[in-house]
Amino acid sequence: MSRIGKLAVPVPKGVTATVDGQKVTAKGPKGQLEFTVPDRVIVKQLEDGSIKVDPVNEEREARSMWGLSRTMILNLMTGVTEGFSKNLQINGVGYRAAISGKDLELSLGFSHPVKYPIPEGIDIKCPKPTEITVTGIDKQRVGQVAAEIRKYRPPEPYKGKGVKYADETIVRKEGKKK
Repeated sequence: MSRIGKLAVPVPKGVTATVDGQKVTAKGPKGQLEFTVPDRVIVKQLEDGSIKVDPVNEEREARSMWGLSRTMILNLMTGVTEGFSKNLQINGVGYRAAISGKDLELSLGFSHPVKYPIPEGIDIKCPKPTEITVTGIDKQRVGQVAAEIRKYRPPEPYKGKGVKYADETIVRKEGKKK
């Protein structure tokens, strides 16, 4: 039995959630999101407004989709009320980031600045030249954008130079010995 899947998803104040067959839609102060639940899971809205997810049968795949679907629906509710954010840090001499128009401009030690076009629905801020904050209502898209930015120059293990997540720890290696 899924401990996560058993719990009903509460609908916060100010959010209207609708269940239409396998499609769950959440509309809140930050926007609107929808998620199509897999066929191996039944989703229904209770009288108190919360959303309950149950597996169709006791097969392994149905049980694995049960907890996933409940978490995805909870992410919809969190996204339309609070939103999600990822913080990135840039380490290295001369490495910096800046917003120029609708692009994020990164200086990462290449012979040219890297321009990353900011996708629709995602907000990127640079409070300091060495910090990037990616925010949005869709958790998957926020994580994907942060991963794409990090991919330009992942942190290397010897000096720790590169773009890393703020909560990431880099396992450092010792250099050559004489």
